[in-house]
Amino acid sequence: MKNIFGTVDNTYNDIREKSFLQWLEEMEAHPDVAVRGGVKLAREYLQYLKEEVKRLEDENDLKVQYLKRLKEKMQ
Repeated sequence: MKNIFGTVDNTYNDIREKSFLQWLEEMEAHPDVAVRGGVKLAREYLQYLKEEVKRLEDENDLKVQYLKRLKEKMQ
């Protein structure tokens, strides 16, 4: 989310992620094997989602650049 100065503010998302990772650390000590096994899966899924967001942002940036060039040529 961009703030009034046009910079990206990820404070809320950073807090959420840290809270989630802390919860995962607590679940690693859980006596149930299924819960402990799910921690690894959750971490891998979180990493996958981060990579997918990055890929989509890069793709969007590329499209924006293309559209800007196209607009400049049309003028």
